[in-house]
Amino acid sequence: MSNIVAIVGRPNVGKSTLFNRLTGKREAIVDPTSGVTRDRHYGKSDWNGITFSVIDTGGYVDKSDDVFESEINKQVQLAIDESDAILFMVDAREEITGMDSDLAFLLRRSSKPVYVVVNKIDSNKQVNDINEFYSLGFEKLFGISAMSGSGTGDLLDEVVANFPQEEVLEEDKEGLPRIAIVGRPNAGKSSLINVLLGNDRAIVTPVPGTTRDSLNSHYKYFGLDFILVDTAGIRKKSKVNENIEFYSVMRAIRSIETSDVCILMVDAERGFETQDLNIFSLIEKNHKGVVILVNKWDLVEKETNTHKLFENFICERIAPFSDVPIVFTSVINKQRIFKAVETAVEVFKHRTTRISTAQLNNTLLPILEETPPPAVKGKYIKVKYVTQLPTVYPSFVFFCNHPQYILESYKRFLENKIRENFSFSGVPMEIYFRQK
Repeated sequence: MSNIVAIVGRPNVGKSTLFNRLTGKREAIVDPTSGVTRDRHYGKSDWNGITFSVIDTGGYVDKSDDVFESEINKQVQLAIDESDAILFMVDAREEITGMDSDLAFLLRRSSKPVYVVVNKIDSNKQVNDINEFYSLGFEKLFGISAMSGSGTGDLLDEVVANFPQEEVLEEDKEGLPRIAIVGRPNAGKSSLINVLLGNDRAIVTPVPGTTRDSLNSHYKYFGLDFILVDTAGIRKKSKVNENIEFYSVMRAIRSIETSDVCILMVDAERGFETQDLNIFSLIEKNHKGVVILVNKWDLVEKETNTHKLFENFICERIAPFSDVPIVFTSVINKQRIFKAVETAVEVFKHRTTRISTAQLNNTLLPILEETPPPAVKGKYIKVKYVTQLPTVYPSFVFFCNHPQYILESYKRFLENKIRENFSFSGVPMEIYFRQK
């Protein structure tokens, strides 16, 4: 399982600022007004080569009559239950409040490692201010400034050093690919699992959210051999009202992070909506292989070009990463079911493809000579050679004289050329430029 770090604390102590610093993005709104963060924000971070997920929670306020604060408190509790480490944030500029003490009492009852993060230590004169927070009952205290980043290195050193060992299935030791079935609720994920396995392994009802947990099944038929993972439907955050469903969404996200390939199931009647795109972006962000499975195609009224128009619409929405196989199915009629899993296994092979340095340079250097990078600020860029990095997903490094002047548009041009000449359909890739 991947590691999850939850940031908790009362309102306005700097949780979202720390979240943005750890993820390297400004995804969480930061404002001095308390209670700005209501939904959870999920992000990826890494420290010393160890990758983990970060959850920014809303501010904890105990015994409040506010309906939003009540829901926030429930989801803070669930984040505590599901996380592997908890960052308990407090404000160095204020004394310990009743809300800090209430949350500390809740955290002491948890078996998870808790790190008290005393935020807003902006000068050396404030270093001794953290000592009073030992009274909260925790041994590990860290004074930081989430705004400037001061002190976060020591905190992260301690956090990643104590991460639990990842669980490994016996089948995984044999190198079997893990294929996760993901998507919105009621798209047909569990029905697909049952059809593939030939039994009712997963409960299927018309009620969205029936699947609560992720189920692992060993699939070995017709020459295919892999671990099949059924997950809970991922709804928009604004639609997640039930506590147990939030727990299920976190499990589904973990399943994406620990899979090799994701089959993203889309309801043909509803079309490819914003939440489908959000799930696709999560898969891409985690560098997982992806197959888009358009289910319930039998229920769509068709004309001559309906199939092609639907496919083009999806490609436009997921651009620039549009080199993704799209399979149209009807699970209930068992149409093109095995085509979907065959395609997923093929995408796994693409994800593990390794191209020799000689083959890469023989193919790409003539293209680079014919269409070199555009000059920037009078600097002409010469690419010397390219090689593939030994990562779990396809990544390539181009060595050149002025890597800082490579434009994003040229980077996409090179990715397209790699995809044209080699088989990487359905697999996100990374391209880097280094000084030579």
